[in-house]
Parts: sequence; C-alpha cells; structure tokens
Amino acid sequence: MSLRSPLGRVLGLGSARGGSGHWYSQRTTAVALVILGLWFVASVAMLGPGAPHEAVTHWLASPFSAAMAVLLVLVSAWHALLGLQVVVEDYVGDKGTRVVVLVAIKFALVVAGLIGVLAVLRLAFGSQA
Repeated sequence: MSLRSPLGRVLGLGSARGGSGHWYSQRTTAVALVILGLWFVASVAMLGPGAPHEAVTHWLASPFSAAMAVLLVLVSAWHALLGLQVVVEDYVGDKGTRVVVLVAIKFALVVAGLIGVLAVLRLAFGSQA
C-alpha cells in the first residue's frame, strides 16, 4: 500500500518540499514592509509638506532613520524578488526562458537595491558632489 496520491504515482513527481519556506519568507517580508512603510509615511509626514532638502538630509543623518530607510529598501527588493519569482514560475512555461527571466529579475533587483542603499547612505553621510 502506497501513501502517494494516484496523480503522484502516475506523474512520478510528488511533493516539491520547498514551497513553505518561500511562502513564509514572503509573508514575513510583507509584515516587515507594513511596519517599515508606516514608519516611513509617518516620518515623512512629520517633516511637513514641501520640506527642503536640508530637512531630509538632517532626518536621514540620524542613525536610526538611515538604518530604517536601508531596511525599507532591502526588504522591498527582497519581497519584490519573491513575488516576481512566483509569477514567473507559474506563468512562464519554457524552462530556458524561465531561467533567463529569473536571472534578469534577480540582477535588476540587486542593482536597484544597491542603488537605493547607496542613495540613502549618500544622503545620510552627506556628499561633496
């Protein structure tokens, strides 16, 4: 007697055994984005409408604000990667195309994350340019 389902026996596939970690990571980053997003909206609202560049740089000069902004950028990029990966895996049929698209998405999000982190750090530490 086998514990496998009839479809699993016919296809010979069974469980992928990796979806729960991905699902948990996506939900964790979603919760983190809600918290970080609320912090960001509240912080920017406290700066006031039309705040000058100096006010924003002064705000980001705080280590807490800079760290939270870097976390917001990194968690956003990671969450986007997880979500786009699911979409590509579900809707791109050709395996070669799927791999190329996934690599391109990862590359683009790593570059976007680095640019975002460098932008925050440049504002936090000031620049001569």
